[in-house]
Amino acid sequence: MLSKRRLGRQGLEVSALGLGCMGMSQSYGLPDDQESIATIHRAIDLGVTLFDTAEVYGPYTNEALVGRALVGRRDQAIIATKFGWRVEHGRFGGLDSRPERVKRVADESLRRLGTDHIDLYYQHRVDPAVPIEDVVGAMADLVHAGKVRFLGLSEAGEQTIRRAHAVHPISAVQSEYSLWERSLEGSVIPVLRELGIGLVPFSPLGRGFLTGTAKRAEEYPEGDYRRGDPRFQGANFDANVRAASVVREVATRRGASPGQISLAWLLHKGDDLVPIPGTKRRRYLEENVRAAEIALNSADLSQLDAALPPEVVAGPRYDDRMMAFIDQ
Repeated sequence: MLSKRRLGRQGLEVSALGLGCMGMSQSYGLPDDQESIATIHRAIDLGVTLFDTAEVYGPYTNEALVGRALVGRRDQAIIATKFGWRVEHGRFGGLDSRPERVKRVADESLRRLGTDHIDLYYQHRVDPAVPIEDVVGAMADLVHAGKVRFLGLSEAGEQTIRRAHAVHPISAVQSEYSLWERSLEGSVIPVLRELGIGLVPFSPLGRGFLTGTAKRAEEYPEGDYRRGDPRFQGANFDANVRAASVVREVATRRGASPGQISLAWLLHKGDDLVPIPGTKRRRYLEENVRAAEIALNSADLSQLDAALPPEVVAGPRYDDRMMAFIDQ
């Protein structure tokens, strides 16, 4: 069984690895609800407690899927969901974190999830049109009403985190962090540790580069997120495959898979980190969970750190449109 970790100082305890549920409903191939629900059930059996979703995943269908999967097992799960995107024509639109919308969307998420409370409620992206103090004030009202237990932010910058935390304690910040994407190390992670806020890394397997399964952008089907990812395109793809080869070297030496080594590296970065690798297949879930059993030594960690510094990865992690929504 997985060990437990604490996110923030407010008492939120979760499994050392969570499960990212987005890919069950969008971005990475066709949905398979039956296998996805079986994967969530298997995750609970293996000791996973943190399940990550959002209103915009699907949109809306992922929350409903998670809700169906947790019928009869709600007390074994910590549900994290998010608000903040407008849905336009079935896809991410602009941002909208007006306080009245925050509260309305929370009620809608509760209905889809089939529960009376959200354990961890994130602002999905920082909305520059709404002061973060107003947003967190509305989120805090949801805590006082018993609809939400703990608060989080996603892809927030250092100053936003400080301002938000001054209004109501923030338990977790969710951002992309892995051997593949280390930009948080300079300023964000030190601030989180100063304030006692946990980090929930998403895409901890580098969208397939760290597992050795990445293909060129044009090899993915229409509708797959990776077709538009700059890191999967042209010369960027070739450079990134070469850069990730060190993970395979360490994996071979340790008798593990590259994905397990990548997750183990994250787990060694501190007890305040809880990665949420996403999958809709039980076999990949089981492989990911076994990463918690791998004890990397100092030589392993030094080799990985040195081979994949932040500047080695070629290309931005999103296209220009999506990069514009990242809080700096």
